[in-house]
Order: sequence, then structure tokens, then C-alpha cells
Amino acid sequence: MESPKALTFNVTRKNAELIPPAKPTPHEFKPLSDVDDQEGLRFQIPVIQFYRKNPSMEGKDPVKVIRDAIGKALVFYYPFAGRLREHAARKLVVECTGEGVMFIEADADVTLQQFGDALQPPFPCLEELLYDVPGSGGVLDCPLMLIQVTRLKCGGFIFALRLNHTMSDAAGLVQFMSAVGELARGAESPSIAPVWERHLLSARDPPRVTCTHREYDDVPDTKGTLIPLDDMVHRSFFFGPAEITALRSHLPPHLRRCSTFEILTACLWRCRTIAIAPEPTELVRILCIMNSRNQFNPPLPKGYYGNAFAFPIAIATAGDLSKNPLHYALELVRKTKSDVTEEYMKSLADLMVIRGRPHFTVVRSYLVSDLTHAGFGDVDFGWGKAAYGGAAKGGVGAIPGVASFYIPFKNNKGENGIVIPICLPENAMKVFVKELEKMLQGNDEMKAAPKTSVFITSAL
Repeated sequence: MESPKALTFNVTRKNAELIPPAKPTPHEFKPLSDVDDQEGLRFQIPVIQFYRKNPSMEGKDPVKVIRDAIGKALVFYYPFAGRLREHAARKLVVECTGEGVMFIEADADVTLQQFGDALQPPFPCLEELLYDVPGSGGVLDCPLMLIQVTRLKCGGFIFALRLNHTMSDAAGLVQFMSAVGELARGAESPSIAPVWERHLLSARDPPRVTCTHREYDDVPDTKGTLIPLDDMVHRSFFFGPAEITALRSHLPPHLRRCSTFEILTACLWRCRTIAIAPEPTELVRILCIMNSRNQFNPPLPKGYYGNAFAFPIAIATAGDLSKNPLHYALELVRKTKSDVTEEYMKSLADLMVIRGRPHFTVVRSYLVSDLTHAGFGDVDFGWGKAAYGGAAKGGVGAIPGVASFYIPFKNNKGENGIVIPICLPENAMKVFVKELEKMLQGNDEMKAAPKTSVFITSAL
């Protein structure tokens, strides 16, 4: 179950540079929406893409191709080339200065093959593949995006990106990355035109909270249950068809048709709660990131690249969640998904203005984000689709250790499934693994089947 010796390699980087838009762009001030600038999105989110050598691109340098395409894409997405300023009442506004995004050219003495079959978080030497340029990582007055392209010895390359999350969600970021890909492959303009229109998710006048938003409850951390960060362990777990079938076997027949997201979320929430062992009477929370783009009437414009998601929440006592069968957690998760409506989003924007843009509740909270349909892996700069594309690690956020991402993944047997990076203190991780393995035994009729480990063994 343990990984082999961790892979190490050297990365040689050139000095960071700024890539401005390839043509002049307007100098203006563009306010973010009241969903964008909440405290819980004021952090940098890392994404990483691995690309194999493509013989048809022989003689083409991915660094040059991508650098040029970024400059062209910024003509259309010029707010990304600006800098954030904070105005009265903590309102964030982009000053479109045209300064550009930060870019690093690099080479690594490693091949894609050496990463092993399992390209998945946590990635070795991530801080070398996505270098944190000193002074570049602030929310205000700093580049809104940092991109590092690292050539590999085998002719493949790694595209790593860090985004100020207040600017875009996963759907918006993939839209920008896809535009860079289209321009890199010779298009004159992106197939989806970017739409700013952040006023669509701004507070009403006067603001009025019309829905319940317990995800922003002000919860004191009386028992020190925010996870300590000093002994965090990062591990990834693979859920393919066999694992999902095993989890479904725990459910009563009328619930077995639930979605993969619902069953995984219920299972992970339950296992994680048992692992961190709160007092049985304490409330534990799960926040499910839900995209609201299609909940609006009419839907948000195609091309809208701001944050358009909410964190609907389910709450239970730790005792109820741990002692009840899996369907107890599942029914709570299912109910939260139906909470997100157009009115809910408007109420959320209003709450932000009334309450000073609070952070979502992190005490005894677990946040899950489904990236299986986000499209990171489909981004193509000319070398084909990514061998891996998506979140660079779990546990990222304005407060680390709280979030997990569901990432589409093909294992070395060729099975399509989902890989989920989990971040927990070492002792809690041991309990988590034990609980998860218990769940993956399935119910009685499945126990006879041969078992495989849910861990992915690789050179990481």
C-alpha cells in the first residue's frame, strides 16, 4: 500500500517574466461580483497538466507556443492581466492595467514515464513545477495568474498554473485555458467569447437574505478541532466501477440509483468524521460545491467566467453520522444539492454585502468539489489531451486541509474512475484508511469477491 521511494528530480527555471496582452487593451476598473470576493475565495488555487510527447509537434517548443498564445488570449481576457484593488466595504475591483500574468520557463531532468502509471496528487516536487515567486502570491496588487511550463526529457511537458480564485471558478478557468489552447493551435479567436457581466451575481438594492445559509454560520472553535497543519499527510484514493459498486451495496435498494458524487461524498464524510473523532454531540458539516450557471432563468451567459457556485451544506452530529448506516449521510447530501436555485444565489450575494463578506464555516467542516466534468484534461495546446489535468493537490484553500477534489482518472488497468486527494493528520489518516477499507468490503454478498487496494501505488 505504501508508495515506492519518492521520485526526485531537478528543475532549472529561468527568471519569471510578465506576459502582457499581445495588443493594447482598455484601462478600466471592473468590480468583481459579491460571490467572487467572499473571504473563502481570497486565495491562490494550483492546477497542473501533464502532456506526452507528440511526434506531429516535432521541432515545436511548448514554452514558446504557450507563451505566445497566452499573450493573444489576454487580449480577450484582459482583466486577468490587471491587478486587484480593495475599495470601501472590502469590495474587490480589478484595475485593468495590462501588466500581464507571470510566466516561468523551465526544464526538468525527468521523463513523464518516471512519474509512473499513476499521475495523481500529491505530485513530487510540486513547488519546483509551480514555483512560488517571492512577493507574487498576494490577493491584492499581485499578478492574478502565474503559469510555469516545464519541458521534460522525454519531449513531453508540464503546464502548471496558479489562479487568484476570486477571479474565476473551475469552469471559468477551463474556459480561459481552452482559449489559450485554441489560439496555440492556430485559431484567430476563442470559440467561446468571454463574458464579464459580474453584476449578474451582485447584491440587490437593498440587499435581503431570503434563504438559509448555514454554510456561513459563525461557529467558535471551542475544542481546537480545526485540523492541525503540522503533521498533515496527503494521499490519493482511486474509486473505479468496483469500488462504487461496493459502496452502493451498503444502501437500501431504493437509494442504489443515487449518483456517484452522492455516494462518494456520503462515504468520505462519514469516514473522515470517524477519523477526526469529534465529540459525538458536536456538529459536523459537509459543504458541496454546486455550479449555479444553469439554475438561472435565463441561464448565466455562455462565456461567463466568474465564480458561479455556492457551498450548500449538510449538518449532522458526529455521533449520528458515525453510528448510522451510510444512507443516513447520503440522504443529507442529496437534500443539499437541491438547495441551489437562482434565489439562493441572489440571497448569497446579499448576505455577503450585509455581513462583510465572511468566510464559510471551517470548524469541523469538509468541502468537496467535483471536477470530473470540468474539462481540465481536455485542454489541448497542440500536443493532444492531458495525461493528467486538474487540481495539483488536496487541502488547498484560504484555510488549508478542508477541501477535497474529485478528479477524473484512468488507472493502470485502463479503468476509468475518480481519484480523490485527501489531506489529514497522520493518525487520522490511518483510521480513515481502515474505515474506507471496511466500506469497500461491500455488504455480505460482495465479500467473496477478490479485493484490490484503493491506494494508487506509483513513483510518488
